[in-house]
Amino acid sequence: QVQLVESGGGLVQAGGSLGLSCTASGRTFSNDAMGWFRQAPGKKREFVAGINWRGGATNYRDSVKGRFTISRDNTKNTMYLQMNSLRPEDTAVYYCAAVLTSGIVTTDRFYNYWGQGTQVTVSS
Repeated sequence: QVQLVESGGGLVQAGGSLGLSCTASGRTFSNDAMGWFRQAPGKKREFVAGINWRGGATNYRDSVKGRFTISRDNTKNTMYLQMNSLRPEDTAVYYCAAVLTSGIVTTDRFYNYWGQGTQVTVSS
């Protein structure tokens, strides 16, 4: 059974930092792109960041550029999202996902595997 499990969410004050991890089990995603999405209450799920299969290319939504960093370690089948300078508007459930292609994909409907999500709350 393929699973993606996120960890590292929590409550932080505005301006603070959090690091998320996403570990895969059941299969390797070393040849596949992965991404982070988020969904705030009452809003649609949105793309946050994506990374290609080797980690050599990344893509971010404009509002997180310069504050968030996506990375991956294929030897550990794990992807990361380092979030700095957090803002209240970053509050959401964050999901990791994997797509069975090597290049970055920003549209959620193309992703094949999803984690259960982890809550990130940023207080003002």
